[in-house]
This record gives sequence, structure tokens and C-alpha cells, in this order.
Amino acid sequence: MKTIKIYFVDFWDGFDPNNNFFTRLLSVKYDLVIDPVSPDYVFYSCFSFNIYRYPNAVKIYFTGENDVPDFNLADYALGFHYIDFGDRYLRFPLYLLDHYSWNDLEILSSKSVSSDLINRKFCNFVYSNKQNADPIRDKFFFELSKYKKVDSGGRLYNNIGGPVKDKCAFLRDYKFTIAFENSSVNGYTTEKVVEPMLVNSIPIYWGNKLIGRDFNKSSILVVKDEKDFDRVIDEIKFLDQNDDAYLSKLKQNWFVRENEKEHWTDLLMSFLDNIFKQSFLEAKRCPKFGFVKNYIREEKRVSYLKKNYLWNKMCGLVEKISNKN
Repeated sequence: MKTIKIYFVDFWDGFDPNNNFFTRLLSVKYDLVIDPVSPDYVFYSCFSFNIYRYPNAVKIYFTGENDVPDFNLADYALGFHYIDFGDRYLRFPLYLLDHYSWNDLEILSSKSVSSDLINRKFCNFVYSNKQNADPIRDKFFFELSKYKKVDSGGRLYNNIGGPVKDKCAFLRDYKFTIAFENSSVNGYTTEKVVEPMLVNSIPIYWGNKLIGRDFNKSSILVVKDEKDFDRVIDEIKFLDQNDDAYLSKLKQNWFVRENEKEHWTDLLMSFLDNIFKQSFLEAKRCPKFGFVKNYIREEKRVSYLKKNYLWNKMCGLVEKISNKN
């Protein structure tokens, strides 16, 4: 097996650079050396600026947020958007790895539906805050609550006595789950829609307008915009009151493709193999000259980014204080 020196920086809290989705996948085919000092390849995300410590590495960006990869800095990127950027980009949405094992794709592809699922509670809503989230999510929660109580199990609008400890276990007891993204961006699909699917709770979804490219829209309830509330809520009421119709919808396949795991495995491994089969120097894609040189001046760049980050944090604090007053 070919030996590759890699490292991971700027990922979310709890991300383990020694044991994660990418290391488990790559270790099947490559001899991995996890090297925080002088890696040849660095996977990085959007939660800090440590990537600037590795100016000579081949940089592979992964985002779980709705931001667009910066190819002035990244040699390669994995993200949400439908972008054509040669061999430098692969659309690889967060729902494929966030919180889940790769085998969950097989669970979702071979769903089993029993008639006792009609006896569950009505609907749930599990969110912790509304910072940076589109207000449509809260508006739909309150609008649907006019029909029946929607159990809020997160910290936001909690009405069940406190936040739940195990989200998936909580969702299992409900016929429907409000599964709205924090924003609507084409291709931006997170764990929100997958979590209820894992426990056979029908997602009420808003967000990625191209959701039908990956998921069977007949298996979920898709909200287009606020003008669409009445139509969707009428359908929810119908399904809630008609057991046969509810079970019929629940039996629909979640995915558009039958072999979801094989589809994404082939795409991802082909993308990564293309990077690692080349020599280290051949794998670099970012230009070194021209205006892009601003990205190479790491000391000034990091200094600017840190100051900008601290300034934004301070402004946020000032805003909170102002709101309290």
C-alpha cells in the first residue's frame, strides 16, 4: 500500500484527526501516517485558521456548512454545491458522514415499515437555537402547532420539560419530524433530513431546492416557501388522519438511487485516488503567482483573519448587550 502523510485541522469540536470518516475509509487502501508537523496532505474545514500553518501541503477542504470552497487556497474541495471545477471538486453533502456510519446508507436503502408505526405521537421539532437560521423554520413550527401540539425536544421552544439526550431515540416515537435546514442553498443537505429517515419518521423538509436529485420527494413532505405552508399542512393533516395513506407514503424508498452506498463510495474513492496516485508536486492545483500570492503570505493573512474573527465576536457581544437593554 502507498504511504501518505496526512493531517486534519479546523474541523468541528470533537473531530478526531486520528480516527474519523476519512481515515477509516482511506486506511483500507493506503498506509496512513497522521503527521501534525509536516504532512503532505491536509484536510481542513471552516472552524479556524490553522490551515495557514501548512503552506506547502496539498490542501483538501471539506465543509459541513453552507459556504462555497475557496479554490484560491484549496487545491481540492468537498462540499454541497453543484460546481464543475475539473478534478478539484466533488459534491459530497454532509448527510453522508455527519454522525453516521457508512452502513447507515444501507439501512436507509432497505427500509422496513410495520403497521404499528401509525400509533406514534404526532410531530416533533428539535433545535437548540435560531442563531443564523432562516425565520421560516420557527414560523412553520408555530403554524403547524395550531393543528396539534408539536413536541419541541431541543432547547429552542422546549415544551416537554427539558432537552432530550438522545435525538434519534426521541424521533423514533413520532410520525412526522420538522426537518428544516438553517438556510436554503441548492445542494445544501445536512443530517436534518436523514435523522428522521433512520427511524421511519416522515421528514417535513425545507432547504435544498434540488433535494429531489438525491432523495425521493414522494417519501417526504417538501415545503417550498411560506406561501406553501397551507398546502403542506393540509397534506400532513390528511396523512395524520388516514392510516393507509400514511403507511403508503412511509413505504416509499427514501433515495432516488437504489445503490446509494456504492454510488457515493465510487465517487469519493475515485476523487481521492486521483489526488494520491499523483506525486506530491503533481497533486498541487493552486497557482503560485499572480494575485493569488496574497493567500501565500500566511503571516499577514492569519493576522488579518484572527483580528476579523475577534472583531466579529466582539460585535456579537455588543449586539447581545444592546438587545438586553
